[in-house]
Amino acid sequence: MDGLAIFLIFILIIIILILLSGIRVIKEWERMPVLRLGRYVGIRGPGITYVIPFIEKVPTIVSTRIMTIPFRTEQTLTLDNVPVNVDAVMYCKPIDVEKCVLNVENYLHATQWAAQTTLREVIGRIELNELLAEREKVGAHLREIIDEKTEAWGIKVTAVEVKDVIIPSVLQDAMSRQAQAERERMARVTLATAEYQAAQKMIEAAELYEKNPKALALRWMNILYEIGQQPGTNTIMLIPSTMPEAGVPLVGFYGLKKIEEEGKRSSEKTIGKEG
Repeated sequence: MDGLAIFLIFILIIIILILLSGIRVIKEWERMPVLRLGRYVGIRGPGITYVIPFIEKVPTIVSTRIMTIPFRTEQTLTLDNVPVNVDAVMYCKPIDVEKCVLNVENYLHATQWAAQTTLREVIGRIELNELLAEREKVGAHLREIIDEKTEAWGIKVTAVEVKDVIIPSVLQDAMSRQAQAERERMARVTLATAEYQAAQKMIEAAELYEKNPKALALRWMNILYEIGQQPGTNTIMLIPSTMPEAGVPLVGFYGLKKIEEEGKRSSEKTIGKEG
């Protein structure tokens, strides 16, 4: 009798444990599809729910949060036949849990493979320069195509970003030389443009000085003044003999010579009058 009681208690404990095993706690961002005797009966959660042991089964727990799926392609040829390795990342989330469970075996792997094959297709339709310069545009195009493929699986692709584009080292050197040559060309063009503009301004200034010689003389004096203000105690200034006259008193050697010549001319005029 004691052995039978112990056996019944043991069986009762096992039954209680089996019944308690059906209690599930589903988090706020999770959803639990349930199959009853192999037939889909609905989605449960979040919160506490109960799954009938041996009768109901849970194939998977689906998270409704945004998922980050990295993917890449190796040695894919662009439209201009350049082999590249492209790293990208996709952001997606399940919006229809029923489709995620019933329409595809593993929605995560299926979405990742769809993204990888789509990336190969898109790379083959664009040139390398477009892939390098317009990554946002390429990512938006990828998102549209992948989203069309995963719509039947209940997956919504929110964004696709191209992280890195790896090209052969030989091609990198060629692109670096091309960029350097382009920078040198732009520098020479800029220098030539500056020279052209400076020449135009000099011509305009020459025309103004030709119309007003006094302005040219004042400019000469300003240049001499600026030279005299240069740092150094022993500054030698060579004044050309063809320096234009400004009609104002001059100083220095050139001024003394001018004053001496004017004195001689006035003396000659006085002697001529006396004679």
